[in-house]
Amino acid sequence: MVAVAVLLGGFALLLAWPIPVVLSRASWPARSPAIALALWQAIALGGGLSMIGCLLVFGASPAGSLLGAAEALLPHLFSGPIPREFGVIHLAALTLAAGLAVHLALNLALTVVRAERERRRQHQLIDLLSDPMPGQPKTRVLAHPVPLAYCVPGLRTATVLTDGLIDALDDAELRAVIAHERAHLDQLHHLVLLAFRAWHSALPWFPIANRAERSVVVLTEMLADDRARREASDDALRRAMLQVGSGGEPGAYADSGGVVPDVMMLEARLDRLGEPQQRPSPLTGTAVVWTAAVIVAVPIGALLATLGVFG
Repeated sequence: MVAVAVLLGGFALLLAWPIPVVLSRASWPARSPAIALALWQAIALGGGLSMIGCLLVFGASPAGSLLGAAEALLPHLFSGPIPREFGVIHLAALTLAAGLAVHLALNLALTVVRAERERRRQHQLIDLLSDPMPGQPKTRVLAHPVPLAYCVPGLRTATVLTDGLIDALDDAELRAVIAHERAHLDQLHHLVLLAFRAWHSALPWFPIANRAERSVVVLTEMLADDRARREASDDALRRAMLQVGSGGEPGAYADSGGVVPDVMMLEARLDRLGEPQQRPSPLTGTAVVWTAAVIVAVPIGALLATLGVFG
């Protein structure tokens, strides 16, 4: 049990710093944003499971298994006494594991509730202040001079443009912007960003949480760009991005309070344009998929082993 706890602790450290740092600095995610996004999700899930699992397994080690610890401790939580083999350090580890799990779950729930409340407010404002765009279903136009485009997800989705944006762009550029925003909605980027926003807000002191959220925002923007490139052209998208700038396209879920695109992200997106879209090689795709699977499988397998499923 202690060896498994050490394994999970070491794995959590790897997923908390060196692996995300290497991934955030790599160049290949810009060529394969979908695969990179899946890898980031695996890192976040595997890291969280490893952190909680490390504490849980160490705390349960005197009983030899998680089920054994539950059987030994639960009957004595209120009536006492706690079995002597469980020291203060073991009880502290179990308390931290439970507290961390509850903290992450509650923070995710709170983030979802806040986002849903803001989303409803946005839909109400859009209904009041905007008009439907002729020929473009689920697209609304706000009477505002600042060039701006964003999307509002949910069961009832909306793509919102301003008069200033429509006046500033030609037909091809406008088509690229609309395709970009609809890609965010169709690919459910707001759900991915919501999870990383919750992770970051739950652990604001955790340096890699901010790095992960920024990387995921860039990748979702690149995925939306790829849809726009297919429906319009690289030149049209580039012109639109230069016209609007980083402040005119606040991302798939800016109203969640998370990281929004900035100048550096805009430059990273512009650097991809002009080059043909390349599908990842089968070898690269397979390697990344297997890596993501291993990252999630290691903590799950370790926890199942200590539970006694394989024993």
